[in-house]
Amino acid sequence: MKKLLFVFVLVVAGLAVDAQNLQVHYDMGKHRNYVTTTLEMFKPDKWGNTFFFVDFDYDSNGAKGVSLSYMEIARCLKFWDGPFSVHVEYDGGFGQKNRPDFKGAYTINDAWLAGVDYSWNAKDFSKGFSLKALYKRIRGNYSKSFQTTAVWYAHFWDKRITLSGFADFWREKTVLDWETGEFSKFTFLSEPQIWFNLTDKFSVGTEIELSQNFGGMEGFQVKPTAALKWNF
Repeated sequence: MKKLLFVFVLVVAGLAVDAQNLQVHYDMGKHRNYVTTTLEMFKPDKWGNTFFFVDFDYDSNGAKGVSLSYMEIARCLKFWDGPFSVHVEYDGGFGQKNRPDFKGAYTINDAWLAGVDYSWNAKDFSKGFSLKALYKRIRGNYSKSFQTTAVWYAHFWDKRITLSGFADFWREKTVLDWETGEFSKFTFLSEPQIWFNLTDKFSVGTEIELSQNFGGMEGFQVKPTAALKWNF
């Protein structure tokens, strides 16, 4: 699951052309072994760019069908030349569980973010990165919080290999143990990806979720996937 999330992910934040893709991930590891699909879109225009992704988890936590749905949509806006832009974003979703300790649906708290984005791209767009400093308001959690985000991409070997991903660090109260009431105040999430581009449309690869106190999981976690991607 993405940045519940990321996410952002934001794999194509540096590209200068429209980009849409569908990813299918098989999530491996303890208490995982389920499929996640990710639909991404990045669209630049003369006033900045728009990015969104939608995640669906299937058959996880004992629930059948779509067990989690999550969306992020972001807009970078500028009316000037230069690497800086204004960033606004909305995140939210919901899920369901069918486990002995919890049966039913739950929401992923809505979050609104706003701040500054700094982006750099090579002249041939073979590599680039974006850094974001954001104010964050989380419904039902901290009304005054923050998030920092880094996004990167790099193409190698005549674009046959692509490295991409994001890293987020933010302030949010996350319960780690419901019985003792133990909670964390900060969360880290990163999802580096590597893609082997078999054609300009079809890729195979992996994503490795690296997290600290994310999604109710205490401590540092490493969760890999096996993935396919289709570029529209």
